[in-house]
Amino acid sequence: MNFGVWIPTCRHLATPEIIRGTAIRAEQLGYDSVWVSDHVVVPHANVVNFGEAIFDPLVTLAVVAGATSRVRLGTTVLIVPYRNPVVTAKMISSLDALSGGRVVFGIGAGWMAAESAMLGVPFAERGAMTDEYLQAMQELWTARTPSFAGKYTQFSGLTLEPKPVQKPHPPIWVGGHSRAALRRTAQFGAAWHPINRPPAELRAGRDELARLCQVRGRSAPPTLTLRNDVRVLRPGQSVPASAHGGRALAGEPAALLEQVSELAECGVEHLVLEFLAANGRELDEQMSSFAEHVRSHFA
Repeated sequence: MNFGVWIPTCRHLATPEIIRGTAIRAEQLGYDSVWVSDHVVVPHANVVNFGEAIFDPLVTLAVVAGATSRVRLGTTVLIVPYRNPVVTAKMISSLDALSGGRVVFGIGAGWMAAESAMLGVPFAERGAMTDEYLQAMQELWTARTPSFAGKYTQFSGLTLEPKPVQKPHPPIWVGGHSRAALRRTAQFGAAWHPINRPPAELRAGRDELARLCQVRGRSAPPTLTLRNDVRVLRPGQSVPASAHGGRALAGEPAALLEQVSELAECGVEHLVLEFLAANGRELDEQMSSFAEHVRSHFA
């Protein structure tokens, strides 16, 4: 199993110093990847969930790419319909080229109707827009003279360079756990990438993906990956509140090792960890403890 670290680009730890320092420290500790999330604006009703400051994911990863040399650079997840697909394709392609082929393109259709409205995205059409935009981006990344004619985007007679270093393009990891997300994973995904899902749901999702891939004639099923809130506890400590629903990983190191081993038995190949910490010092302690007591068993 590989392990990644979610960089706090929102909420109380979102400062330039902590963002940059977390990425550098994750690489030093031997983690395989670092990850950022995506919101463009914060509706006032959601400030309590996200905080007021949210750093742009692709700008953040560009900074992180320059501060690191080995870790993969992932989005968990980029909300595809929020941005023009030609612009997104250009940014992802440039980031992949400049980082030496380290990008993982985690994607989602979005869940916040208020934010979609503020960005001019018809919420009811976000799924169809996501599918079309992904097709358009694949065309831009792989064709020498790309052209595309869809409902939401059209282009021809252009060149998009540089192409991504990774061929045919950076791996697409599909977030979410709805039926639409599983269908999208079977169609586009190198991996399924839900958040805070328990083992039973992961197994059921894998079975459904196998069925969907068989229907599509896809021989190699997507990889199973997972993003999870995590807290390494010391005796007497309790689990802090999570910003997400679902199942958090929490406990003293021995208990965490059991929980992560169960995920490995479910087939999880890459686990992205959002450490629940009160401040930067505690975040570093959590990362270090997990690397020493849990990750080391999977090296």
